[in-house]
Amino acid sequence: MVDHLANTEINSQRIAAVENCFGASGQPLAVPGRVLLGEGILTKECRKKPKPRIFFLFNDILVYGSIVINKRKYNSQHIIPLEDVTLETLPDTLQMKNRWMIKTSKKSFVVSAASLTERKEWISHLEECIRHLLTKTGRQPATEHAAPWIPDKATDICMRCTQTKFSTLTRRHHCRKCGFVVCADCSRQRFLMPRLSPKPLRVCNLCYRQLLAEKKKEAEADGRQPEPIRSAVPGYEPSSGDDSDKSDDDKADQWPADTEFYTSEVSWSSFHS
Repeated sequence: MVDHLANTEINSQRIAAVENCFGASGQPLAVPGRVLLGEGILTKECRKKPKPRIFFLFNDILVYGSIVINKRKYNSQHIIPLEDVTLETLPDTLQMKNRWMIKTSKKSFVVSAASLTERKEWISHLEECIRHLLTKTGRQPATEHAAPWIPDKATDICMRCTQTKFSTLTRRHHCRKCGFVVCADCSRQRFLMPRLSPKPLRVCNLCYRQLLAEKKKEAEADGRQPEPIRSAVPGYEPSSGDDSDKSDDDKADQWPADTEFYTSEVSWSSFHS
């Protein structure tokens, strides 16, 4: 299907349409050999609550963004190389059905489809693209993945000390290593994890100790002196905005709270042929 669509006018038009929908806020998507294979709306488990997101599957990348005007305008564009993706099917919950996790080295998150058939279709196409890319490049499947963030509403108390109760004044934070919801006292440390970010990231006390031990062990194995690590980064406030995923809480979402995104008459996924 990729060979059939590559370098065709219809494929070029489809990619141009996606670029236009993201406008100036998005990156150019048209490159030689890239094919748009399908698109659709999936529900993404965000930090505050599940939200609809538009997804575009290309033969080498997965692109998703926030919906501003349905089928006309999107923003907060994210581009994920498929070589870095691993999929994991998840059981249903009371709130969400037909779930699976998209795991990458930088970010992992849960999405759900409108039906079991739609989930199978998405996973099948994703796995086929990933398999083809890995075969083409000779790379092995990714083994290290970022921890998915546990949604805020999953707990009313800190998941580390189990004492602090969250409230309007006592805010939730997320450990970048384990994804747990933690209080400020349990996540005052920062640690540099180059795979995730060029700057030190918030981690819980337990993960901080584990990361320190791993760093010390690596240094000893290399026969060098472990570098001192500052527990606090100058100018890095514990309550800074680093905990907020702007793409998940952007103000551009205009959907009424009672909007039904999935109906029996409408298929929200379309895979091109």
